[in-house]
Amino acid sequence: MNKIRSSEITPEHIYLSRRKFLAGLGALAGGVMLSGCGVPGASPASTEVPSPQTSVGTDELKDPLTSYDAITHYNNYYEFSTEKEAVANLAQGFKTSPWTVEVGGLVNQPKTVGLEDLLKKYTQEERIYRLRCVEAWSMVIPWQGFPLAALLQEVEPTSKAKYVRFETLSDSKQMPGQRDSWYTWPYVEGLRLDEAMHNLTILATGLYGKPLPPQDGAPIRLVVPWKYGFKSIKSIVKIDLVEQMPTSLWMSAAPDEYGFYANVNPDVPHPRWSQATERRIGELIRRKTLPFNGYADQVAQLYQGMDLRKFY
Repeated sequence: MNKIRSSEITPEHIYLSRRKFLAGLGALAGGVMLSGCGVPGASPASTEVPSPQTSVGTDELKDPLTSYDAITHYNNYYEFSTEKEAVANLAQGFKTSPWTVEVGGLVNQPKTVGLEDLLKKYTQEERIYRLRCVEAWSMVIPWQGFPLAALLQEVEPTSKAKYVRFETLSDSKQMPGQRDSWYTWPYVEGLRLDEAMHNLTILATGLYGKPLPPQDGAPIRLVVPWKYGFKSIKSIVKIDLVEQMPTSLWMSAAPDEYGFYANVNPDVPHPRWSQATERRIGELIRRKTLPFNGYADQVAQLYQGMDLRKFY
């Protein structure tokens, strides 16, 4: 058994500045239903997000928060390194300001927005989400961010838009891992439009009430809690609405192992290991993996009629 670092064991209960969800969140989500988004067979987005038990430092399943130190020192971020415990050191000095995000493609109102403008415009809500990695480990993270749907509504997707394509910064001088020619840089990911508009999907800019550290995807990253962690693309510089399904970096690198949907599914093993159980960082005993990472009540309807072994 691998030795567990002491930093993985104790959540940061000292954290006292957690913010509550906005009372109007449900109203926002109600405004982004997908009947007019041109997604064939798409179900309306759920408007219910369970309130986390922040007063006792747990998520809505009463799982304790992962410590800040573990979240910021055990990172999957191949742009810096394939070694999880090396990323934090290599990411020191990563320049996150000024930062802009270009939003375009099949939209009526394309725009390029600065990070500061985004932070001023959108209230930073707290969302405590579980993040499950395909290597069978997971964390519970208190993110600060805002619904991706709010930004997408502003640019007004056209009826031809079916998917959202995301792109990470390409800068091999700052990101030494991008010098590895095995991967097709920059990192690209995608969501179906109804997934992107679902109110569980957020753009995160902080965690534990602090600005997002470089090793965790600063200054702005995607968080899609019912999917494996590699879908939650980091350091985003470009978002495009497109008609065809995007080919992500991992789909290109290993198509037999990584599919477009990447929904957490304990019944679909990775070719090299089982996904039926996982190890929560900070715990010695493995636990059963929950379908859709425990968010099935909110998102399973998005995939009605789909063979989730085929669309993995």
